[in-house]
Amino acid sequence: MAITNEGGSAASITTAGVRELEQVAQHAVELALKAGADAAEVLVRDGSELTAKIRKGEPELVQEASSRGLGLRVFKDGRRAVTYTSDLRRASLAAFTAETVTLAALAEPDELNRLPDREELATSYPELDLYDDAVACVDAKWALEQCKRGEAAALAADARVTNSDGATWSRVLGATAFATSGGFVGGYRGSYASFVVEPLCDDPSDPANPKKRNGFWWTADRFLARLDDPEAVGREATRRTVATLGPRKLVTQECPIVFDPECGRSIVGTVFSVANGSAFWRKSTYLIGREGTLVASPLVTIDDDPHILRAPGSRPFDGDGLPTRKNSVVSAGVLESVLCDVYSARKLGRKSTGSAGRGIGGNPGPTTSNLIMRPGATPKADVVKNTARGLYVTSMMGFGFNPVTGDFSRGAQGFWIENGELTYPVSEVTISLNFDELLKRIDLVGDDLDLRSSTACPTFRVSSMMVAGSDE
Repeated sequence: MAITNEGGSAASITTAGVRELEQVAQHAVELALKAGADAAEVLVRDGSELTAKIRKGEPELVQEASSRGLGLRVFKDGRRAVTYTSDLRRASLAAFTAETVTLAALAEPDELNRLPDREELATSYPELDLYDDAVACVDAKWALEQCKRGEAAALAADARVTNSDGATWSRVLGATAFATSGGFVGGYRGSYASFVVEPLCDDPSDPANPKKRNGFWWTADRFLARLDDPEAVGREATRRTVATLGPRKLVTQECPIVFDPECGRSIVGTVFSVANGSAFWRKSTYLIGREGTLVASPLVTIDDDPHILRAPGSRPFDGDGLPTRKNSVVSAGVLESVLCDVYSARKLGRKSTGSAGRGIGGNPGPTTSNLIMRPGATPKADVVKNTARGLYVTSMMGFGFNPVTGDFSRGAQGFWIENGELTYPVSEVTISLNFDELLKRIDLVGDDLDLRSSTACPTFRVSSMMVAGSDE
């Protein structure tokens, strides 16, 4: 078993701790102005992680790590510099900010790369209930016990499961503070916990070429009490794993494709990749000039909503210090808006949508919060029942997508649908269709939205896609 502890043990993040980070951020802004910056903004993050893993009943990994970091962006004479440090001592910050201001003089000027206007900044922000003290109280012993229970349930659920890639319990605690010389200062804290079980089984379908099949299932939430029981996760992981035994190939054909939410959310994420301000001003998207027009089926509505209580992607303000808001990206198939930070909005001659994200050591850029394809009225089971023949896709591999042309092609596996029922597993196929046409051909949307991840969707069906398989 590997045991690592980097940066000390985890501790609960308090509201007082968030205020302390806000004070550090404000102080660094003051130091940058004192060193000669025309404007400055500071992002401070404090966080800790715990990961515990069991494999075949024995502890394989326990890792705890914590870190603090400060990112500084300064502006001087139309130029900017971005730096970061993990040394938050006051004496060190004074030298760090002075060096950053000096670096700014070496940058190319860009009149659009400046702080948001003061009237754009958030003056208040909502409480979104993103932190759970119960998650912070979890120790390695308890996490390992959850792993043992989940893996044991997976192994006991079906005799065909003969091995395991393990069970892993993880949690992340974090606090964020942001301050700018324009007058904004704010902070918030968050927690997130997840648990995954990964069974293995031998596939006897081809004795001459024996293979192992692996699968998984998981649960995740910001709040500990809302996680699924480890035994339920283990049993579902086994069900999904043994269902893949004896896969067949398909002959090349066109047929309906039903996307399981587990892989369908990558389709929703791909919509953002071509519907954001950065892609628009760089002209690296096929959607340029199509705002206000039909770009998807009328059944498709995709919102980016940062204000859902306890949701994984929720946040009270964005990476520019602007108030966050719900943005409709696609409404009944019509492209309503593209998500912009301040810089990309200026490049396009428009206003930010409050969608900036940033890391400690980088510039802001457009990002998502809770990017959700809204559920329809069709029960999930009926999406399959109403499909006479087609492919139910449970996972996709590779990333064959051209954002300029919309060409889309991915490796896939799943189950063949015959007479409205899942029949046999399918692997080693490729599904393809121009992405513009893919969105427009969505003709059934299920009601089974699950917000375990910040990009989410229900089950949905594309009326026809090309499936490349075997021509034998």
